[in-house]
Amino acid sequence: MSLSSRIGTLAIGHTLNWLFVNSFDWVLYPYVIWQCGLLVGGVTMSILSLIVCYATLLAYDWSKKDWLGLELLKEVREYNGGRKVGRVVSWVLSRGQWAILVFLSIKYDPFITVAYMRHGANQYNGMSHRDWKIFLSSWGIANLMWSVSVFTGVSFIEWMVVNLKGAFN
Repeated sequence: MSLSSRIGTLAIGHTLNWLFVNSFDWVLYPYVIWQCGLLVGGVTMSILSLIVCYATLLAYDWSKKDWLGLELLKEVREYNGGRKVGRVVSWVLSRGQWAILVFLSIKYDPFITVAYMRHGANQYNGMSHRDWKIFLSSWGIANLMWSVSVFTGVSFIEWMVVNLKGAFN
């Protein structure tokens, strides 16, 4: 794949992923939590998140295209060449699997977490038993954190609206 083609694939992939993830996280998730509450809304969005992240992983494997640059990062992580900088970066990226799991789960989502953490670069070969454990752990961490965060934000906004409305009456 040429450099310009790879850059185009990454640009389109990141843009579409950004649009989808932000619509899901900042529009749909808060709306459902606001309408249904923490428990029902959180469970509903967690189940929807599981389906969406798994479907995204299936599409990623089916396309066999590195549209987020995750496979490139895995190549760096598995670097065995003679360049010292490459070996140092590889060493850092391959350490602390639990820390990486938690960080990626909170910062991104289960799809990105498992796609990055599964073994082998450019294989697009589904999920092993280990990968399922990573995926489900990431899903639990991400949705617990996001449900509580969104509920807190929605509750604060509701409180502000009620209190500001009362202040002007």
